[in-house]
Formats: sequence, structure tokens, C-alpha cells
Amino acid sequence: MTSHKKLINAQKRTHTRLCVGLDPDSSKLPKGFGPAVEDILKFTLGVIEATESVVPVYKINFAFFEKFGAKGFSAIETIMERIPENIFTIADAKRGDIGNSSRMYADMIFSHFNFDAVTISPYMGSDSVEPFLEYKDKMVFLLARTSNKGGDDFQSLISDGKFIYEHVVEKSSSWASAEQLGYVVGATRPEELAKIRKIVPANALLIPGIGTQGGDLESVLKANGSATAIINVSRGIIFTEVREDYQEDIYLATLSYAELLPIED
Repeated sequence: MTSHKKLINAQKRTHTRLCVGLDPDSSKLPKGFGPAVEDILKFTLGVIEATESVVPVYKINFAFFEKFGAKGFSAIETIMERIPENIFTIADAKRGDIGNSSRMYADMIFSHFNFDAVTISPYMGSDSVEPFLEYKDKMVFLLARTSNKGGDDFQSLISDGKFIYEHVVEKSSSWASAEQLGYVVGATRPEELAKIRKIVPANALLIPGIGTQGGDLESVLKANGSATAIINVSRGIIFTEVREDYQEDIYLATLSYAELLPIED
């Protein structure tokens, strides 16, 4: 089964477009957890236990694990072993380098960890992305229009009458099929999201920025329409409360968001 088919099946099974972002910031963990990698791992496994019956997608942010070096990568291995096989997984690694380096990153993410998808920076062009696209059964999400303030520094520059992010989407859309290639578009940019959706009506969009970052859910859903989308919520779910009985709060927050992002049968 291709990753794209797995995504569609997972969303249909759970009737939601929700993705829970696993960004375990040690400074925000509930009482009883410390800053060590063992605490990060225990908390993350607790989040999965609380939400696995509700969500179709998990996005693991590599930064919160890589800081621990080898122990962090070991934690990712444990998490991937724990996530049920029918849940779609995204390595939020934002890699992008010359071809031979990208080939090693792709092998790590797809062969070693066995993620279904990865986030990639397309700034270095097609040969930096191609090694990831060689895994035909996997998915690649290219950064297109990000939700951070600094995204304006380059993405909003105009070249030949178009924004840079429009050039990125138009140029890259020919690199792979719509089932293999998706785009990251911030929820705080609904007008830009609508423009991107017109350029790539069939490609999946990974949309972070709902919740803590201030993205408006109604505007995002309107801009995306009925096309395939993964709506990511991280801090708005996993740090909804900081009390010791955090799993119940996380479950209820997840259920609430899931119901706001329905997929019809």
C-alpha cells in the first residue's frame, strides 16, 4: 500500500483530517516530568496512548529529539514501534541538501525509521528533493508558504510578477505525481493557501498553525475546499493542560479538534 492510500484510509477510518503534532517541549511538560529524554519519551508515549483511537496522523518534530543525540534517535525508534500501523506518520525533519546528502537523509527517514512522509525544504532545487521522491510509495511535503513571521523574508518576494512561493509550487508540481508530492502551507495564510490550492488542486496539503499559532480554522477549510488536507495541531492539544492527569485532557482536546475537521463518508 502506498503512503497516500494509507493516508486516505486513515482519514476515512477516523472521519477527520486532524494530525496531532508530537512536539514535546520539556519546559511545558506536566508535573512529574523532567527535562531528560526519558521524560520526553514517556510523555510522548502517553500522548499516543491517549489519542490513537481518534487520530489518523501523527507528525513527529525531529528537533525535540535530535537535541538528545543518539538517545533522541533511539526515542524516535521506540515511538515509531509504538504507533499503530494504520496511523499515517510524518517525519517533520525539514531536510534539504545536495543529492548525495539527501540520499542519506531519505534512507534514514524512510528505510530506517519507516515514516510514511517527510517535510523537505525545496530551496536547493530538484536534485535535493529527488532522492526522497525515489521512494515511490512514500510522500514528500515541500515547504511552500510557512506560518512563521520570517516566512515573509523570502516567500513573499515577487519575481516575474509572482510570489516566490508560487514559483516553488508551480515548478515543483512536475517533479512527482499528486499522490506522492504535497505541500506545507501555514494556517495563518488562508489567502495564500487558496492561491496554492488553485495551482495544485489534487495535491495533499499539510497545514500547521491551528491553535496556539492563531490560524483560523473556518478560513482554512474554506480556502482548501474538499481536497486532501492534513490539519496539524501540536501545542493546542498536547499542552492543553499541565496537570498530572494530562491524558484525559489531551484526549478531550483531540476529540474536540477531530470533530471540527470532519471527513464525510
